[in-house]
Amino acid sequence: MHDIRWIREHREEFDRGLARRGLAGEAERLLAIDERRRQAIQKAEAAQARRNQASKEIGAAKKSGEEDAAQKLMQEVARLKDEMPKLEADEKAASKELDDELAKIPNLPLPAPEVPDGADESGNIEHHHFGAKREYGFPPKQHFELGEALGFMDFETAAKLSGARFVVLKSGLARMERALGQFMLDVHTGEHGYTEVAPPLLVRDEAMFGTAQLPKFAEDQFPIICRVATTDDLVMDLKLASERFMATTNAASKRDAIEVAHEYKRFLTKTLGDWLDKVGAGKSEEEAQRIFEEEASKRRVEHWLIPTAEVPLTNLVRESILDEAQLPMRFTACTPCFRAEAGAAGKDTRGMIRQHQFTKVELVSITTPEQSKDEHERMLSCAEEILRRLDLHYRVVTLCTGDMGFASQKTYDIEVWLPGQNMYREISSCSTCGEFQARRMNARYRTKERAVRHVHTLNGSGVAVGRALIAVMETYQQQDGSIAVPDVLQSYMGGMKTIERVT
Repeated sequence: MHDIRWIREHREEFDRGLARRGLAGEAERLLAIDERRRQAIQKAEAAQARRNQASKEIGAAKKSGEEDAAQKLMQEVARLKDEMPKLEADEKAASKELDDELAKIPNLPLPAPEVPDGADESGNIEHHHFGAKREYGFPPKQHFELGEALGFMDFETAAKLSGARFVVLKSGLARMERALGQFMLDVHTGEHGYTEVAPPLLVRDEAMFGTAQLPKFAEDQFPIICRVATTDDLVMDLKLASERFMATTNAASKRDAIEVAHEYKRFLTKTLGDWLDKVGAGKSEEEAQRIFEEEASKRRVEHWLIPTAEVPLTNLVRESILDEAQLPMRFTACTPCFRAEAGAAGKDTRGMIRQHQFTKVELVSITTPEQSKDEHERMLSCAEEILRRLDLHYRVVTLCTGDMGFASQKTYDIEVWLPGQNMYREISSCSTCGEFQARRMNARYRTKERAVRHVHTLNGSGVAVGRALIAVMETYQQQDGSIAVPDVLQSYMGGMKTIERVT
């Protein structure tokens, strides 16, 4: 998410960056909304200040016996009191409009030539490649032909269970998928310094917003209305909000503390407003508790199935102020991932390339701004190492501005060669997001000089387990339809060297 103050001060730079993304004139539109917001704030503050001053003048007027003046001042205070709700509503509406519009604006790409200009994937530039295409002496088959012939890959049964874009893996292929995930985690945790995390697979709106899946890409996600909220949920909400308020008040600038105090107040109003209205005056403590329980039971909680472990891993540092000495932080997880693939109608309808549910090993780094560039290169090399040890031919491309993700400043894609398809397919994307996600999450760190700044976030696949399975199957296929097990996986598969049909 972008800082409107930065946009005010760097209007031309902002528009130039978005023009490379195919957007134009956004600064003028955003600054017009911001001006309305600032005017609304000024009017509300001026009215509040005058109300406070007039209240003081009433006492002075009465003390000096000026009853007429006191009456006029009291009428002015009453009028201002009546006006304040509308002024505050105008301020709130303008602030929400600006926040909503800023949330729709993608990150700015790093300057060319680091990120090439281009309209689509045809503008991507090959960075380097590893290995060479194998010669087979027979026409190589695609993974679904191999898997179905072995009897270990079943799309028909999966469709009966769940519909299109699901698969049931069995026997050797199920074990190989598990082996691949374990192998990747062992390398990343044992050699690359990542901390393994077992995160929740269901997350709240705030987490999805933080990593920029919401609101723009809601149709690509799986929402889950899973249950009603309990009193414990409300209490936890209040506890977290209170902790955030206190941490920011103690550690951040006075201006930031005031902003968070207002946010905390709005949160309390939203969460408990209905309950407080119903309790009213004169209710006993027992009656108040009963009404609280009733209101809690009516609140339905919506979660989202994670599209990638990037969401929970990156949000581990949301609403926190880290110490610079803690950075960089590196997290990894192997999780199921869920994507609606709303825009993929007709694409990759056969096989496992584009599934609603798939397994992926994710890499996430939290860094200072000074560390993020080197960390991006390091993350890429960590992902590459997995493919090198599997001896899979691949290439690395730098994505152009028209092919980059919404939150990315720069992205490397690793594309593995699939001999059955006779083409390269993406198996990993490694992106640096700058402070774009950190602003949405309010994730910051304290420098050695005690200044508070936003962290930088990076994420990458290390790598997609399902696509690694596809690549191994197609690369290591043998003429009889069996699949040789790569050397590095054999210990994870109990010494198995070949996956073949059991007769």
